[in-house]
Amino acid sequence: MPHFPVSSVQKARAALAERLRELRLDAGITGKELAKRCGWSVAKSSRIENAHTAPSDADIRAWCTACGADGQAADLVAANRQADSMHVQWRRLQHTGMKRLQEASTPLYERTRLFRVYASHVVPGFLQTPGYATALMGTIAAFRGTPDDVSEAVEARMRRSHVVYEGEHRFATLVEENVLHHRIGDSEVMAGQLGSLLASMALPSMSLGVIPAEAPREQVMWPLEQFTAFDDKRIHVELLAARVTVTAPSELDVYLRAFTRLTELAVYGTEARALIVKAIEALT
Repeated sequence: MPHFPVSSVQKARAALAERLRELRLDAGITGKELAKRCGWSVAKSSRIENAHTAPSDADIRAWCTACGADGQAADLVAANRQADSMHVQWRRLQHTGMKRLQEASTPLYERTRLFRVYASHVVPGFLQTPGYATALMGTIAAFRGTPDDVSEAVEARMRRSHVVYEGEHRFATLVEENVLHHRIGDSEVMAGQLGSLLASMALPSMSLGVIPAEAPREQVMWPLEQFTAFDDKRIHVELLAARVTVTAPSELDVYLRAFTRLTELAVYGTEARALIVKAIEALT
């Protein structure tokens, strides 16, 4: 996957450029007129509109103002920043392994007060045991061909997880029932992980709900990609080829509304414990 970061950033830049071009066309002005209103050269307008030059936040705001579309500036600025962050994340992942990614996200975890987490594939990182995290990261490193720093990355993840036990953090966590049955590591590793999930339910910072496999989906919400919302400011979406960072207000709203609907499917307390115990018993 060595070419993925480049192509992803190019596509994100092209999409942003197209949105800016559409704003200009909707405003009924030429590139020359837009440049005049923004106080820069026609060549700069052309470079931005054709995705040859990445605009700054100030450039995007000026463009929106020139087109009478100030209301769209926040979303476009967020999309621009998302393209930048996507490139940085993958460069770090591919060239320096996973430890640095864990450490780089620690400040974000420490300043977040409300985590809303939807897990559809694997146990969320902050609830993983060392054995589970080692098995999972080992698979990821082998598949992606990244430097083998699994031991160091696991230690960094465990240190980052201190936010579950310390400080004024709250975790609203939803786990699809199939996550409890996906074998990550051997039976002993899985039993330890599931036992740890049971223990986490007693933490004052934790609300843990399990979405039963047989829960009706028709009118609520279908299974989605795994994601974590950090307060109301950003969301990390876990895809096979990338971790996408969402900061555009309209896109944040989509994921937060989806999370609210998913909570309607989950069971908690005694019912959630029963599903976890059932998964433990299935290991024998």
